[in-house]
Amino acid sequence: MISASTLFAKFGAVCRMVKIEHSIFALPFAYLGQFIAAGGIPSLKPFLLLTVAMVAIRSVAMAFNRVIDLPFDSKNPRTQQRPLVTGEITPMQTWFFIAVMAAIFVVACFFINELSFMLSPVALFVAVFYSLLKRFTWLCHFWLGAVLALSPLAGWISVDPQFTVPAVLFAWGILFWVAGFDIIYSCQDMGYDRTAGLHSVPAHFGLESGLVISSFCHVVTAIMFLMGGWAAGLGWAYFAVWAVVSGVLFWEHCIISADDMSRVNMAFFTMNGFISVLLFAGALAGIFY
Repeated sequence: MISASTLFAKFGAVCRMVKIEHSIFALPFAYLGQFIAAGGIPSLKPFLLLTVAMVAIRSVAMAFNRVIDLPFDSKNPRTQQRPLVTGEITPMQTWFFIAVMAAIFVVACFFINELSFMLSPVALFVAVFYSLLKRFTWLCHFWLGAVLALSPLAGWISVDPQFTVPAVLFAWGILFWVAGFDIIYSCQDMGYDRTAGLHSVPAHFGLESGLVISSFCHVVTAIMFLMGGWAAGLGWAYFAVWAVVSGVLFWEHCIISADDMSRVNMAFFTMNGFISVLLFAGALAGIFY
């Protein structure tokens, strides 16, 4: 019989494998779509179901990425302490976890509404296919962006089952936001990616060009977030926060350069988590002010 301490250790290893704390990147954008569509605070049922669905599909995507990339992670110095590499979790356990999370996601979508349920297989495909793209194309960053771009669409559909202009504009903003910061993050692996035959913007275009492309992505992000707020009819409070978010994106690119990538983790984790929460807070305030 498995002891409680062993189960707790496995649970902790799974949380580290999928980086559960990084749900902060996606959840605020899902809530943004949901709250705007509801015109305020949504009812408890769609809020809870959306939360479960978002955490579940993100866990599927992350776990699939880890198990598929195990041969690469075991050779990359930066990733050699990941639970799958160290043996804290086995590939079989990971596949079981993926199946359970996928089932939870589909069930949550079923109880949200018919459109969410019908689109759940599409969302699962989009989420897991990203893990394969790095083997073929440097456009993988933009596919990852498309994965998280589903967040405001999912949130909107959870209370208003249709595609709308504001939700699509926010989705495009998130696509370029994620692509931009993922390019920054992948700069750390440029040398290894080239050696291993993996594709990324820095590996294909070089570090300096990669940072320029990342900057362009975040300019597009700011424009799309501006247009999304305008299309949704949000008030002045949102646009005040939008200005702050745009400033944070600008600062993110000021603290790193091709000559100094020492603060890449600050740019990737701290500042981008701040952006998603701040924009959601701005959207919520913009609904009322």
